[in-house]
Amino acid sequence: MKITEKTIVGLTYELKVTKEGEESAPFSVEVRDEEDPFYFIFGLSGLPEKFETLLENKQQGDSFQFTLKAEEAYGQADDEMIMSIPKNQFSAQNGFTPEMLEEGNFLPLADEEGNSMQAKVVKDLGEEVLLDFNHPLVGFDLHFEGEVQEVREATDEEISHGHVHGEHGHQH
Repeated sequence: MKITEKTIVGLTYELKVTKEGEESAPFSVEVRDEEDPFYFIFGLSGLPEKFETLLENKQQGDSFQFTLKAEEAYGQADDEMIMSIPKNQFSAQNGFTPEMLEEGNFLPLADEEGNSMQAKVVKDLGEEVLLDFNHPLVGFDLHFEGEVQEVREATDEEISHGHVHGEHGHQH
């Protein structure tokens, strides 16, 4: 079966990044191997469009190697995505510990609709904390090398829920 709209895709890969405009060797930021493959619904993943385009029509066992320029991936940093938030919003009652607010950490958060997101702690401002809500890979060129492990039809339930179910997906 080929990767097409609304198929479940399982990949193993290594992701390396380079900073746009800098002359340096790519460095590895993520490895998804046979023990922990990456699964998504093709066309409903929210992943960069170019990522999906370059995988389209591949089949189980096919290998891939490609680079997404920053503009094709997560774009450039948006200063409006950097905000000061009162520290009292990150209380123990809300599941936060003081160590979580240390500079460089990523905070697990949810938006008003309950969608998970994260923000990087940029600076402790005393009563407030400066958070960066830009995607962690913003401004980077992404270098993927991997293999298609599985391609299957998505179930109606997976499509309606917008995520993969079963062994490599969400458990209800």
